[in-house]
Amino acid sequence: MTTYKEVINYLFSALPMYQRVGGAAYKADITNTVELLKAIGNPHKGFSTIHVAGTNGKGSVSSFLASILQNSGYKVGLYTSPHLMDFRERIRINGDMIPEDYVVNFVQRNKSLFDKIHPSFFEMTVAMAFEYFNQSRVEVAVIEVGMGGRLDSTNVITPDLSIITNIGLDHTQFLGDTLEAIAAEKGGIIKSGVPVVIGETQPETKPVFTRIAEQKNAPIYFADSNFVVTDVMYSNFSMIMSVATTDGEQRYVGLKSPLCGDYQKKNIVTVVQAVDILRTRGYQIPLNAVMLGFESVMVDTGFKGRWQVVSTHPLTICETAHNPAGVASMLHTLSTVEYEQLHIIFGCVNDKDCDAVLSLLPKTAKFYFCKPDVPRGLDVMQLQMAASKHGLSGEMCNDISAAIAASHKAAAPDDLILITGSIFLVADALNYFYNK
Repeated sequence: MTTYKEVINYLFSALPMYQRVGGAAYKADITNTVELLKAIGNPHKGFSTIHVAGTNGKGSVSSFLASILQNSGYKVGLYTSPHLMDFRERIRINGDMIPEDYVVNFVQRNKSLFDKIHPSFFEMTVAMAFEYFNQSRVEVAVIEVGMGGRLDSTNVITPDLSIITNIGLDHTQFLGDTLEAIAAEKGGIIKSGVPVVIGETQPETKPVFTRIAEQKNAPIYFADSNFVVTDVMYSNFSMIMSVATTDGEQRYVGLKSPLCGDYQKKNIVTVVQAVDILRTRGYQIPLNAVMLGFESVMVDTGFKGRWQVVSTHPLTICETAHNPAGVASMLHTLSTVEYEQLHIIFGCVNDKDCDAVLSLLPKTAKFYFCKPDVPRGLDVMQLQMAASKHGLSGEMCNDISAAIAASHKAAAPDDLILITGSIFLVADALNYFYNK
């Protein structure tokens, strides 16, 4: 393996990758990660971290925070997953992706270690990220949890701050089938004495988080009990708003975000609460860095796929919502947009609760069903049959390019095309629009 392409092919084929093969790649312990990190010198102990978990919103919150810290003058690492177009999206410093030659060198140096430990794709990627951040001397890294929290490979760090955005029913085969059970898993990132921000107060999960925080002697903050978004306007595919404390003190007036899904209001409140706590922990974060960090998040971090406009004639939007809570929030945002006819390009993976998502989608939309280009992708015929049970009708398409072509042919200038249902379908769409 001497080229980047050869190394990526090895990583995708030789190491179990959850995004591609599903449960076979999931390991319910962090032993491999601990062993890997020990073998390469425990690099995660060389820099400060912020740990972000949650069912929905953790990617947005991680990216907002990284952008804000970067605009505050820090050298910031950002670890997220999955990637949409390029593996290197997962590992960034001040927005720049890890170099191809570093990826090649890391795998070449540690191939014998991989053969001995047999890590998953995710475990290897975490080790690579931590070594790269440490060697590059980042001051702080924002680390997004992959799945759950307690047994996630990232849960080897002792951060300056833990964040849990919200809890929804997702990955229930691994994390539990109740909100309380999932909260207990995600609450596993709460560390002794380390403050934790909970983005969304939910009656089922608040007692779980409160109990864990008390056991760990960790100060706990429920962001939506302390901050509120007001005066929201939408302009040129951006959201402009103010953020105030719940007792009326204005904190950020005219805050602008290019991530303009209605659900982003919850994420923004979470970030504002996190910034407040980080300041008490010694972080120097000026007001203008917060304002600029929100506004420039996509440029600063390369964040993609969240209510992202990819074409304007007709208006075409990509949205990675893929579970009931995320889809419900997406539909609320959709209600703020004016259009004549809605066209939905939809695909999902075979281990998600597809029926729960399909039951939420508008029956008045014209659908284009297709299979995400990963082994876990749900067969398009099965998808159409499932959709028909919920009164949804449309045509089957061979792939994303066929679905986009069919929807653009059918859509009038004032129609809206929405591409959603799976992170991997959105990845296919972004590759189509940016590489065609």
